[in-house]
Amino acid sequence: MTASAQAAVRDVAPWIEILARVGYAAKAVLYGTIGFLAARAAFGWDGGRATDTRGALRAVRDAPFGRHILLVIAAGLAGYGLWRLVEAVTDPEHRGTRPKGVAIRAGNAVRGLAHGALALAAFRLGLGSGGARSQGPDGWTARALALPAGEVLVWVGAAAVAGYGVYQLYRAWKAKLGRHLALNRVSAGTGSVLVAVCRFGLAARGAVFGLIGFLLGRAAARHDPGQAGGVRESLLTMAGFGRWALAAAGIGLVAYGVYQLVEARYRRIDVA
Repeated sequence: MTASAQAAVRDVAPWIEILARVGYAAKAVLYGTIGFLAARAAFGWDGGRATDTRGALRAVRDAPFGRHILLVIAAGLAGYGLWRLVEAVTDPEHRGTRPKGVAIRAGNAVRGLAHGALALAAFRLGLGSGGARSQGPDGWTARALALPAGEVLVWVGAAAVAGYGVYQLYRAWKAKLGRHLALNRVSAGTGSVLVAVCRFGLAARGAVFGLIGFLLGRAAARHDPGQAGGVRESLLTMAGFGRWALAAAGIGLVAYGVYQLVEARYRRIDVA
């Protein structure tokens, strides 16, 4: 990265940090909504259902001032995506070019692009153009299976998603959250409670993504894109194990939303 490019990044770094924090808050709204609706479904309450981030966007749209909130969410998700892309390029944490570092930086780039696409969907939905309706996991899987060596591609995707889920479970188990969170600003007791909630949220999200990887692997094994699924299908699979499994996942995703709020407030964000 050239010196002029680094200087340009430093100039806009404060704005990227602000937008990244708004992005964390936006993620909190989305995952909190997904978890809340799943928990309601588990307990048989009206309005409960299994959904995903796009479904959560539509739920926000239908709330009072929903379209205005969606535009704020879109801005936050775009800022979060931009931060992840900049992080992948500038490597502020000095991950380096070894395999592990490259994998982490590539993951940040993928997360940046994914949140950019979600920001676009939120923006279009906020403007009333129905942008949250897009091709689902089965559609993308069908397109992949139609390619040469498509089955291998789907297997690779399944392994990557499942691996990400396992990594989230590992993060929940190891509880290394203090590395990125400035929790020295709160009391020890409050910090311990926040870490416990965050770990529960990470574990729930890890389980959800692990199941998504399983569904993709099943689609590859059966060469049937209809077997693939995303967050919604993962939650429906958990519901098959009983209401308490779905309730735990729903409450866990609400806890993950709390974790995103903690990140919005206390995350150490380095841009350059």
